[in-house]
Amino acid sequence: MLCIALLLSAAASLAQAEPVQQGGLRVTVQGEIAPRTLPREGVAPVAVDVRGRIENRKSSAPPSLRRLEIAINRQGRLDYRGLPVCPLARIQPATSQNALAACRSSLVGQGSFSADVAIPQQSPFPSRGKLLAFNGREHGKPVIFAHVYGTEPVPTSLTLPMRISTIRRGTFGTLLSTSLPRVTSKIAFVTGISLRLERRFRYRSEAHSYLAASCPAPRGFSSAVFPLLRATFAFEGGRTLKSVLIRRCAVRG
Repeated sequence: MLCIALLLSAAASLAQAEPVQQGGLRVTVQGEIAPRTLPREGVAPVAVDVRGRIENRKSSAPPSLRRLEIAINRQGRLDYRGLPVCPLARIQPATSQNALAACRSSLVGQGSFSADVAIPQQSPFPSRGKLLAFNGREHGKPVIFAHVYGTEPVPTSLTLPMRISTIRRGTFGTLLSTSLPRVTSKIAFVTGISLRLERRFRYRSEAHSYLAASCPAPRGFSSAVFPLLRATFAFEGGRTLKSVLIRRCAVRG
């Protein structure tokens, strides 16, 4: 739940959760919601930035990331009604440029990734690439297709379905989750991922926003401190680290 960007703002402008560490494995999550002045009733369009960094302070590479989950606060919602759907076959495999040419109308976010790639008889090779997020469907259900493309050490294209599900109870209401193919577990070790989700579109002559939110300030209060998201990183070997990012919002008007 995936250093989900970017055409991100500078890292210094992102709020940071306290790093979570287990042994030498350390995860740091940053993020932001914009704007932070929102209605108390109803919702307004927002963009959400998420950035995660994975480090192993006891060896040269972290364990292989197997699953990523991002839970979004219940005050936020996803709206994909009427948004064009990108067929998986049109972007897998493809370069970032070709994926955009095929499915630009379905784009809901952009970002980047970094990884250490295992090369026989050599130290891990650092690799970086672009991440594009498209509105899609899998088995009839809505998903975000996270398209990853890197050129080092060789051109590589990978598309991961981020499944969208509803959390019925508690602070968080929407869950984005994806799993990495096992074939990558001994080849690529994810060290960072970033993603900015944002898209405004029109449907039936009305304005829509892929992401919208309200401020959970109680009556009588002009602002609130709230958990924006919870990121869960599950690694090869069974280790799981969770990080909750806290932000503040103000009530519009």
